[in-house]
Amino acid sequence: MEGASVKLVYFAWIRERIGTGEETVTLPGEVKTVADLFGWLKSRGEEYEAALQYENTVRVAINKEHVDDRSTSLAGATEIALFPPMTGG
Repeated sequence: MEGASVKLVYFAWIRERIGTGEETVTLPGEVKTVADLFGWLKSRGEEYEAALQYENTVRVAINKEHVDDRSTSLAGATEIALFPPMTGG
């Protein structure tokens, strides 16, 4: 996975807190799972930490498929989307 370029897409209040809707990053070799990704993102700065402080409420989609397990591997991921839970109305 090291050196793999991945597009991260942020929605709603996550996007607002981070300050961008998407970015392309090269994930460090130790970032292998969704849980690892959250830990790494939080280490990138205050805005990421604020956006992900309630990480258990943040939904994740890898290559446009929702995943619920934080131990899900990121191998083969080209796009990872992070978004808050949907609210009805």
